[in-house]
Amino acid sequence: MNKPALQLTDEQMRDFIINGYVKVKTDFPPSFHQNIYEQLDAMFEQTGNLGNNVLPLIPEMQEIFDHPVVHGAMQGVLGSDYVMHPHRYCHYNPEGSDGQDFHKDTYEGDEQIRRHRCRWTMAFYYPQDVPEDMGPTAVLPGSQYYETGESAHEQPDLSLCGEAGTVTIVHYDLWHRATPNRSDKKRYMVKFLFSRLDEPQTPLWQSDTDDWYALGNGEESEHPELLESVWNWYYGKHNGTTNGVSRAELGTLVETLDSDNEKERLNAAYRLGRVGADAVPTLKQMLNSESNAIREYAGYALSLTGTPAVPTLIDALQATDDSVRATAAFALADMGKTAQEAMPVLTRAAQDPDEWVRRHATEGLGLIGQQVSDEIDLAETIQVLTDRLGDDYHWIRDNAARALAKLGALAEPAIPTLVAQLQDENRYVRFHAALALKQINTSEAQDALFNHLFASRWCVLTTRGTPY
Repeated sequence: MNKPALQLTDEQMRDFIINGYVKVKTDFPPSFHQNIYEQLDAMFEQTGNLGNNVLPLIPEMQEIFDHPVVHGAMQGVLGSDYVMHPHRYCHYNPEGSDGQDFHKDTYEGDEQIRRHRCRWTMAFYYPQDVPEDMGPTAVLPGSQYYETGESAHEQPDLSLCGEAGTVTIVHYDLWHRATPNRSDKKRYMVKFLFSRLDEPQTPLWQSDTDDWYALGNGEESEHPELLESVWNWYYGKHNGTTNGVSRAELGTLVETLDSDNEKERLNAAYRLGRVGADAVPTLKQMLNSESNAIREYAGYALSLTGTPAVPTLIDALQATDDSVRATAAFALADMGKTAQEAMPVLTRAAQDPDEWVRRHATEGLGLIGQQVSDEIDLAETIQVLTDRLGDDYHWIRDNAARALAKLGALAEPAIPTLVAQLQDENRYVRFHAALALKQINTSEAQDALFNHLFASRWCVLTTRGTPY
């Protein structure tokens, strides 16, 4: 059944791309949230924090995320086929606490893969009113694009205050923290994770214009080309717009890739990505740099360049240096369908001796494969992804299961291995194996899922005092 959605506006999506968060509020009565608050209170007193099991314990919270305003916002940010991740956690900020330092969260079940294009979000739900003195979550708007605390802390500190029922959806990489609770009341915030399953083809909000600059009223931003590129990605535009530069400017941009200033590096990378084919030979040299920063930002630029950069990145997947191959796989994955030509070499790269090359190639096979499945034979790709379900690294197994989920019914040959992974030692691999079976959606896959559900379901009514 399709859930109703109250869509975001162009202005709200633009603000999300710039600042990394969007705040919405459900219209449930205060008693609804008070009931959830009281159940959270009882959980902490009786059992402590149940972490991922907080939703089975308090299933009413699912209604928050089924609400049209929350679903509509999540759809705009993550597409129509997004999924709630099994990691969720109730953050308790007690009276008189000192709060936290600003940080980025790690990716549950996967290594830290930071991408500027939004494929993961967190949602912060308040079951009670949270004014400034009660220790709300704070964010550094725009910091989702920064890896260093130095750059992030140049952004303003914003507290996400809100009434009960407020939900703030944030780009997963946004720097955030719990602020000091100076009140005499405890503060609860329940964090949920979500991920994108399909790459954007068209905007899923109330789109009145695809012109990024038409919405800005002439205001300047720190990273105009980065932000415009994210906006264009949401519209399904995967190739950079070509803007020529002089030889002198090209040299300056290349030098800036090695700047100590992260913001300058970002701007140089995205400017180079807009140059087009003329910049590719120079970026190819940068891709082979011994500097991790130069190589990383050259990868961003080549990914934005699109079609003219694909042969260079394919060649880089044959490099002897593990880091060069990993960067090439990362950049190709981010291109989506534009990198269709790279599917055979990415399939081989998913078997690479280096775990980071395998990780990025595995992701790329899912991101690209879902968009080209009607055009090329993916039998070998699906076999390789099935093999990766047995990888020594759980974060690669998790990534392979997600990639198979993105391929849907085409992944049917992987069913026996996916069923086996329902018993994986890692909880998130188990979830994504189940998700892949759901997306495959054959009777065999459904039977396996139901058998797993009835054998493993957790009963919230069963406690030490009421064992049966």
